Amino acid sequence: MSKPGIWWGGTRPDLGAMTRGGEGSMNGWLGIEFTDCGDDWITARMPVNERTRQPFGRLHGGASVAFAETVGSVAAGWCLDRATSVGVGMEINANHIRPAYDGYVYATARPESVGRTIQVWSIRIEDEAGKLVCIARLTVAVIPQERK
Repeated sequence: MSKPGIWWGGTRPDLGAMTRGGEGSMNGWLGIEFTDCGDDWITARMPVNERTRQPFGRLHGGASVAFAETVGSVAAGWCLDRATSVGVGMEINANHIRPAYDGYVYATARPESVGRTIQVWSIRIEDEAGKLVCIARLTVAVIPQERK
């Protein structure tokens, strides 16, 4: 179960730092931007555009999965002492519920379990109208920083 105050050091993450951390990687290429957080959740947005659509004009399922894994993994990392540990994706599954064609989609990650060696996150991706586009579950392994 999620619990309040999951963030390392008891301080909510710096959303700008979360977004900047993705510059020069897939996160930046996809246009992922962290927008809000609470005691036990984090939200980001991603544009539905030429970088994230499939040939039929719909949001690509792979882009949704990359978005879900990014938001869940980044959230997991902010629950750790990043000087000693890092979270890496171990397994993800996703159900694509409805298409999105333009605008932004929003992913909200909430922890199901934040353990010493494994974390499990549920990520809901919704369109701008709040309709469910995709739901994913991510398992994150917590490993020593030197193994990253």
